[in-house]
Formats: sequence, C-alpha cells, structure tokens
Amino acid sequence: MTAGAASARPAPRRLTWWIGVLFAVGSTCFFVGPFPGFVELVGAVADALVFFVGSIFFTTAAALQWLQTVNANPESKQRSAGFRIASLEPRSLDWWSSGVQFVGTLFFNVDTFRALQQGLDAQAYDRLVWTPDAVGSACFLISGYLAYVAVSGHLLRPPRVRTPDWNIAALNLVGCVAFGISAVAAFWLPSQGSVIDLAAANAFTAFGGLCFLIGAILLLREPC
Repeated sequence: MTAGAASARPAPRRLTWWIGVLFAVGSTCFFVGPFPGFVELVGAVADALVFFVGSIFFTTAAALQWLQTVNANPESKQRSAGFRIASLEPRSLDWWSSGVQFVGTLFFNVDTFRALQQGLDAQAYDRLVWTPDAVGSACFLISGYLAYVAVSGHLLRPPRVRTPDWNIAALNLVGCVAFGISAVAAFWLPSQGSVIDLAAANAFTAFGGLCFLIGAILLLREPC
C-alpha cells in the first residue's frame, strides 16, 4: 500500500481512495477476528468467515493496486493511455511490490477458505492452513519491504524527511512483520501448541491488522 496526503473526505472517483477503503475493511477483519473473546462471542465458523471475508477485500484492493501500478507511466506517475492488466517492469520496485502483494493475498484466500473446514487434524492443518499462511505472510513481508525501500530510498534507514508515503510504507512493513511472526507462532499450534502460542499468534495477527488499518486510513488522504 502506497500513498500521499491530502483530504480524507470520500473521493469515489479516485482509484487510490477505493484501494484504501478496501484495505481498511480487510484490515478491520484481521484486527477483529483474533481479538480476545470475539470467537467466543460469534463462534468458530463465524470467526473463520470474518478472516475469509477480510482476505477477499485484501485481494480486491491488491488487484486494483496492481492495475494502478501497471497502468502508470514510470516517469510521470500518471496513468498511461492504454489500459493494461499486466506488464513487465523488472527494474521497478513498485511493480515487484504490488505483484508480490497480490500473490500473497491469493495465498491468504486459500488459507482462510480452508480454515472454514471443520475437523482438520494436525497434519491436515499444516498442509491446508499453515502452509498457505506462511507463504502469504512471506509474500507480504517481501512486498512491504520493497515498498519501504521504494519510498525511503534506503534498505532500512528512514529518510531525513518523513513523508506521508514513508509513514504508510513503514506502518505496512511493521504489519507484515507482525503477520510473519503470527504465521511462525501458528505453526506450533497443531502439534505442540499452548495457550501462549495461541495468544501470540492472535496478538500479532491483530496487531498486523491494526497497522494495515492505520496505513489504509492514511492512504485515503492520497491526493491523486
């Protein structure tokens, strides 16, 4: 997710605004879903459905961002004359970031859809749920890091002037790290999980969702 800053008023004619809205809804689902007491309140199936719905919003937003990226003129950052659904720009960090992010959301779709199934044993959970989650989290981490480098111009060091673009990229990178930690914690749950493992997985998922939500809200201020 990339952004600038202007007004947070509704602007349905701007693609960036819709991307921000969709990411915000998806992020809210991943923030609320693992929140303490929520699954007890709504039940396991409804809780899993919240995650699945959130992943769909993530994928929709990522698809729009991909289209925005491939239809942008690298020099002017404006949309090109001809509409494209794909491009080949291996030297562009934005191209890699948006593409890897979109792939990551597809793995989250698989992960959250399979999680709707009931009665999975530990081996099935590893194969059907955790593996896509791990790959999706890795994609998010790579995408977030590339977006951060593209905005800051440095591998990790922040720029001298912290722009709204940098704030959003940094928030998203922190969220990606949190999702990665959650995936690692969730790996231990099927076979040797404990209450601590479950709490860690849920806490980092919720924290990652919160970071993405704040970044998405800031993205709504994108001026163009």
